[in-house]
Amino acid sequence: MVLQNGQARWAAGGESWTVNRESVFRERATALFLPPGVEFTCTALPESPNPPIPQSSNLECILISARAPRVSERAVLLQPAHVEVHQRGRGTYSREVHDLFVRDPHAQRLMVGETFNPPGHWSSFPPHKHDGQDGEPRLEEIYHYRVDPPQGFGHQMLYTSGGEGVTHQVRDGDVVVLPYGYHPVSSPPGYHLYYLWAMVGDERKLALFEDPAHRWIHDSRDTSS
Repeated sequence: MVLQNGQARWAAGGESWTVNRESVFRERATALFLPPGVEFTCTALPESPNPPIPQSSNLECILISARAPRVSERAVLLQPAHVEVHQRGRGTYSREVHDLFVRDPHAQRLMVGETFNPPGHWSSFPPHKHDGQDGEPRLEEIYHYRVDPPQGFGHQMLYTSGGEGVTHQVRDGDVVVLPYGYHPVSSPPGYHLYYLWAMVGDERKLALFEDPAHRWIHDSRDTSS
């Protein structure tokens, strides 16, 4: 469970937590790992402790799930201070990646994180894939998009070495499923692009295969074009 915005009380496994996030663009994530079979409740809370008329917050949480063996009863809360932040790429393909549950000992199959594209930048670049066709671990992936300002958009490509190709215009709140192929992302000038990503496969290993046609950019000093 990944908090997008609002304030809530989460309860699972005999524990409870009060969580809040102004927005994905202003605060780091709070996320909760839930083992299989553990009951979970989410209650939206008022944005102010003493409003004139009690009202629940405009709450949005994203639940991501996958089948896994039941090996633990313990729910684990990830707080903003424990989010792993990585700067990836450079020039116009620099972006910030936040690992939520990626290398932790809790999840058996899922890997979950967030990517932040500055305006005019690319991510998932050089284009990479993880469909197992070139010896890398086979992972399916899903992206959930947010855009700031929200009237903006981004572009999500998906293509294969066999010639299949499609480009989606993605808007605030859209979801794209990426079962295979290379899948670079771009944001237009003036708009910040965010996507919550989740991967699942038989092997929980973050190993990518980059498109050989575009690997040269790692050795290029000029990234302005």
